Amino acid sequence: MFGKTLTTLHRPKLLHVSVQESLKAYIAENRFAAGQPLPPESELAQLLGVSRGSVREGIRALESLGIVECRRGIGVFVAAFSFAPLLDNLAFGLRATLREIAEVLQIRRTLEVALIAEAMAAMSDADIADLRRITERMRERAARGESFALEDQLFHQTLFRGLGNATLLHLLDIFWLAFFKASNDLTLDNPHPMDTWRDHDAIVDALAARDVAAAQSRLAQHYHGITKLLALKETP
Repeated sequence: MFGKTLTTLHRPKLLHVSVQESLKAYIAENRFAAGQPLPPESELAQLLGVSRGSVREGIRALESLGIVECRRGIGVFVAAFSFAPLLDNLAFGLRATLREIAEVLQIRRTLEVALIAEAMAAMSDADIADLRRITERMRERAARGESFALEDQLFHQTLFRGLGNATLLHLLDIFWLAFFKASNDLTLDNPHPMDTWRDHDAIVDALAARDVAAAQSRLAQHYHGITKLLALKETP
């Protein structure tokens, strides 16, 4: 009936969101390094044509993202990059979703299995000895019916520390801590802690033998066990 249609209206962004985006662009375009100060709130408000309250809200949002840090009585500074905000948000988001936990485990398993050959090549005898000590502590705790979550985290960090890839280690920590937090929230108790210890011990055996295929297989098997636990939890 009509020749033209109406254009869908889009709700305008909240003012503090616009301020936040403008400040991020300002930091990026000026190539501010960590530790560099931003102009005072009053000056930013004047430059942006908004109230100091809107600037303050935008700054608080950037601080929660780890982009800036506020030093009381001194000012606002560009923050050093940190994975902490991502870690906290991911752990919170996975607090009660079995499917998402399984997806995170799939990503982590793929990373570790793909990189274990390179990690083995960079691994010293001292690294393997450290892994042996960690798995021994796991065995002792499992035998006493105690959690060995911290040893588990340290084990996977030690596996890949020889690569010297800090980003990888941060990502593994993010995935591990998110799963650990979600496991506690969902009460995903490990019914067979000694089997979990054996999985880790078998990985070390493969590494000590410098057997890449066995190490990949043992890692994959380890994650298969966790996936089975999630499937059992999901089954009504």
